[in-house]
Amino acid sequence: MPPSRDMVTLLLASSQDNASVNLHRAMLDLGGWSKPTTLPHGTMHQHISRDVHLLLIEQLHIHADGIDSIHEENADCELEEILILSRHVSATNTPALTLHAIGIPGETPHGEEGQAGGTKGTVVPPSPRFASLFRGILAEGKSRGLDSVYDLTLETTHHGPVLSKPTLYIEIGSTEDQWNSKEAGDAWASVISDNLGLDESVPISWREGEDVMIGLGGGHYAPRHKAVLSDSELWVGHLLANYALPFENPEEGKEPMGAWKHAIRTSVESTMSAFPGGQLFAHLDRKSFKGWQRTAILSLLEELGVPVRRGKELS
Repeated sequence: MPPSRDMVTLLLASSQDNASVNLHRAMLDLGGWSKPTTLPHGTMHQHISRDVHLLLIEQLHIHADGIDSIHEENADCELEEILILSRHVSATNTPALTLHAIGIPGETPHGEEGQAGGTKGTVVPPSPRFASLFRGILAEGKSRGLDSVYDLTLETTHHGPVLSKPTLYIEIGSTEDQWNSKEAGDAWASVISDNLGLDESVPISWREGEDVMIGLGGGHYAPRHKAVLSDSELWVGHLLANYALPFENPEEGKEPMGAWKHAIRTSVESTMSAFPGGQLFAHLDRKSFKGWQRTAILSLLEELGVPVRRGKELS
């Protein structure tokens, strides 16, 4: 048998994205990195004490399909997860420090390329660090006084690229001023460093048998799911907004049609693959659904063996 390869966390940045370059700079500023190595797909720094690679590529990350496999081959490693450093854009230009899982659940026709990368109907396993990084930026942002300037938030699953390894987007938004902000980049770098144990602390890691939440319903910034994660120690996988759960009005006595069922099923499977041995449950933004939609969702979750929790069950 060939020798096993190191399990590595990849921090991925793109030279086409100002915020990504800023976050790449902030990670390097923390120190502890090797000299750069030029690989066929980008420039890599390796952390001296942890199995973490910092990679800068020329291609815009949302279109970097298969970059996980490419990096494994070129760097002779096995990736455990990918954290993609990115800008955030919003219609309101609200300053934000945010993060989210990726994929395009609910969009059709399945298999077609998405508007912002990815493949319609496909989701990528979420990094198990989602919840801990979110709580980390809440604490770090408040300690630095950034909560008076930035929305410290999370988002539902959206956009590309298509990857096979557990992935998370870490973002600064929403205009040039914020993308290039040193204090924003440094805040995220501190959270990432603490989470990965780059500062010689104990890294945060998934523990088999613990509770993992998927969130269904609500808007893009998932306020009800965000509130649950802010006040608990739960882990979290995919969060699906209402727009990712399209229903067609049902005929009487029949199950409603639409891509909602595929979106939930694939998101459940994807989350379970990222949290082996996890106790998966669903949290619904109940008021965001019509009664017949809730009934259909609850029936599907029962079929998938995923219990639903609410209220005191979420602590």
